[in-house]
Amino acid sequence: MAREAVAKTATKTAASVAKKSAPKASAGGAKRPLSPYNQFMKDELPKVKAAQPTLSHRDAFKAAAGNWKSSPLNPANAKAK
Repeated sequence: MAREAVAKTATKTAASVAKKSAPKASAGGAKRPLSPYNQFMKDELPKVKAAQPTLSHRDAFKAAAGNWKSSPLNPANAKAK
């Protein structure tokens, strides 16, 4: 009887773990477009790394993020008309 209880518990636990770790399917399957910041970083990071190849990825990312502050692509820098 104890073996049956252990077997049931093990089966329930394995099933609940499988449910939790299974990825959810996307409704439409289409990805959201990149935000202006993410698009800028995608384009800017390779430029920074090419200009300063000795920088670590972390430092290159910091430099690219710093460039975002003054970028015309930054919506915060958009001129009010």
